[in-house]
Amino acid sequence: MHPLLNIAVRAARRAGEVIVRSLNRLESLTITSKGRNDFVSEVDRNAEQEIIGIIRHHYPDHAVLAEESGRSGEHDTVWIIDPLDGTTNFLHGFPTFAVSIACQQKGRLEHAVVYDPMRQELFTATRGSGAHLDNHRMRASKQRTLEGALISTGFPFRANTRYIDAYLEMLKAAMQSTAGVRRPGAAALDLAYVAAGRVDGFWEIGLSPWDTAAGALLIQEAGGRIGTLTGAEYSLGPDVIAGTPKVYAALLELFAPHVPEALRSG
Repeated sequence: MHPLLNIAVRAARRAGEVIVRSLNRLESLTITSKGRNDFVSEVDRNAEQEIIGIIRHHYPDHAVLAEESGRSGEHDTVWIIDPLDGTTNFLHGFPTFAVSIACQQKGRLEHAVVYDPMRQELFTATRGSGAHLDNHRMRASKQRTLEGALISTGFPFRANTRYIDAYLEMLKAAMQSTAGVRRPGAAALDLAYVAAGRVDGFWEIGLSPWDTAAGALLIQEAGGRIGTLTGAEYSLGPDVIAGTPKVYAALLELFAPHVPEALRSG
């Protein structure tokens, strides 16, 4: 395992311990709102501090981009961190959430970890070395068509409710064209599941870099495709579509009539 990936794994597991230990005291947690339907708890912050502490101990000069504390430092190596993806699930005791850590060097994603502390599943990738689930090589599914495909998604929320009508048209099209649509509520896990072949595709509008950085590399290293809703190269922007190569292309075609003009021009 690459030394940088090893540190990411260690940090993700430590954050996972913080999260799981907090499950039995959900009612006493301090929770604040960052905006409509956007919550943060002391657990998010504590888990993030654990991750950054481990990274800083080994690589004090590296830069960090983290969901709760923002950007710090200037360096060619940037750690992109979501300490608890799926906070709303976590706060309700709904057991679908994850830790997401990616390492970007000179603008290119090189290492990725998504850790599910409830199932103790560890999804990892290093550029050029493939993607793995608990040290076993994983590949995107062999699904070639939308018929029979299982697709995951995330609903627009926060300020992105302005896209709700367009999104609902996409959802309707997907429901009519596939075997089913799922909404687990943690984008990092959605992307990891595409890489692992558990779902055949995924799309969402309104994500942040820390939601998708690790998952994007997992998918690429697992033989899948990831891009924007217009088919452009994905660069950690707000709209994302991913899947097996054939399902990715089919979803792009299916959604093309419904993509909001603001995303087409952006």
